[in-house]
Amino acid sequence: MSRDPWQLRVFCRADELAVRIYEATKGFPIEERFGLQSQLRRAAVSVPTNIVEGSARWSPKDYLHFLNTAQSSASETRYLIHLCGRLQFFPQGRRDELWTGYDDVCRGLQTVVTSIKRLEHSRRE
Repeated sequence: MSRDPWQLRVFCRADELAVRIYEATKGFPIEERFGLQSQLRRAAVSVPTNIVEGSARWSPKDYLHFLNTAQSSASETRYLIHLCGRLQFFPQGRRDELWTGYDDVCRGLQTVVTSIKRLEHSRRE
């Protein structure tokens, strides 16, 4: 059963935040092009990408696997935002905005995972 990721608020938020990460990292020092800038962008893009890939999987087990990977990438992104803020690669306000966004995404993904697990559990009973 293919699912439409665009129907998930958490996907739309992760998609929006990936764009914001690209915008926020444009001004990073040139020496970070292959360092933190690249790693932060890859982690941010991994979140919605894994939601999309999981949505195309037929089994709930596979879907959950990709949602778990998306959640891990969101956590990685959140840490990298923290680190980049400490290194003063973007202003504190921007750091806080992005941090809060990825915190919301982590919670949203957990909500989706919990819902799917409950649904699967009730189907087995």
